[in-house]
Amino acid sequence: MPLKLRTLTTADPDFNSEFERLLDRSQGIDPDIENSVRGILADVRARGDAALLEYTCRFDRRTAATVAELEISRAHLREVARALSKEQYDALADAGERIRSYHERQRAESWSYTEPDGTLLGQQVTPLERVGLYVPGGKAAYPSSVLMNAIPAKVAEVHELIMVVPAPEGILSNMVLAAAYLGGVDRVFTVGGAQAVAALAYGTDSVPKVDKIVGPGNVYVATAKRLVYGIVDIDMIAGPSEIVVLCDGKTDPDWVAMDLFAQAEHDEEAQSILISLDKNFTGRVRAAIEKLLPGMERRDIIRASLESRGALITADGVDQAIALVNRIAPEHLELSVEDAPALAQRVHHAGAIFLGRHTAEAIGDYCAGPNHVLPTSGTARFSSPLGVYDFQKRTSLIQCSADGASTLGKIASTLARGEGLTAHARSAEYRIKK
Repeated sequence: MPLKLRTLTTADPDFNSEFERLLDRSQGIDPDIENSVRGILADVRARGDAALLEYTCRFDRRTAATVAELEISRAHLREVARALSKEQYDALADAGERIRSYHERQRAESWSYTEPDGTLLGQQVTPLERVGLYVPGGKAAYPSSVLMNAIPAKVAEVHELIMVVPAPEGILSNMVLAAAYLGGVDRVFTVGGAQAVAALAYGTDSVPKVDKIVGPGNVYVATAKRLVYGIVDIDMIAGPSEIVVLCDGKTDPDWVAMDLFAQAEHDEEAQSILISLDKNFTGRVRAAIEKLLPGMERRDIIRASLESRGALITADGVDQAIALVNRIAPEHLELSVEDAPALAQRVHHAGAIFLGRHTAEAIGDYCAGPNHVLPTSGTARFSSPLGVYDFQKRTSLIQCSADGASTLGKIASTLARGEGLTAHARSAEYRIKK
């Protein structure tokens, strides 16, 4: 059956309306899911371990008698890591070192300066005390996500990193556990779902309360994270995966087709878009898609994704192509062109930019070094990839000298009285030299 894939040209009279429909990311909140999650959050908050254990045994078909039985020791993580094949262990270790090396360059340091009158001003940078990392479990195995979330936290010197991962019927991924060991995770609990988010947010007798929750999860996990935000911080509410490939028509169309597949295979809601500067290239890529798709293990998911949210777009020149990219603000952007670094300077909104024909987005997912936790659904307009800075706090430092207190007190007094806050004014005035 031929693939029903949108083919658009910017010269089409109805292009803008079709393009806006393509980018429609409106996702209503399912009230039944939200009500269910609210109930779980309230129950775990009220009953702690007892509720957490009940939900875990019910949803994951476990038979534990206590939450303590659901914890995995560091010693066991080490054993699992050492039992991996050399190829798997080395791949995890090499990826981890590259991720660590990149993120060490992000670490912010405290600073201060002293003004001529002796007043000291500065910023003190400190790590978060405790962070919770949610990891999907069961058949889903994402060791790369463990590394991408855990390593920046450890580079930031977070004091304690608590990982939660569901283990339906006791099934766990050895690669995920090994990644937790190599990433420096301190404690691991085999619990998941909204109940795990609740345990991290509120704390129970067994699971310590954290300051921030990071990591991907299903709609119940995402809803729970949204609802506990404010009690704890969260990384983001992630939407479906996205890629835009901007190509001048000189890249092997098979490469481009497979790069589109790599995002589409995530799930049916993922979005893969080609923006071509060559009007004939979209046809060549379509032919490559039709040729390669039957051989893909996840072809049904890829087909559904491409047909519902994918597109092949022909742009009338570089200016128009870059304008489209900035309107999309994609999670991933491949610049498959001759002088990609120069073109990248014109991109204002993207989570990660992959420069040149040889840089597959999949490399960034696993081992290039930059974080693969990226803003989706157009939020690259105002947000950034996960990084060390997400696990550090900044505190302002102010120390007035006697002369500084007098000078600043006069300014503060005038402004405070202008706002009608006389206690503020008098507090500052006490320190003005007579």
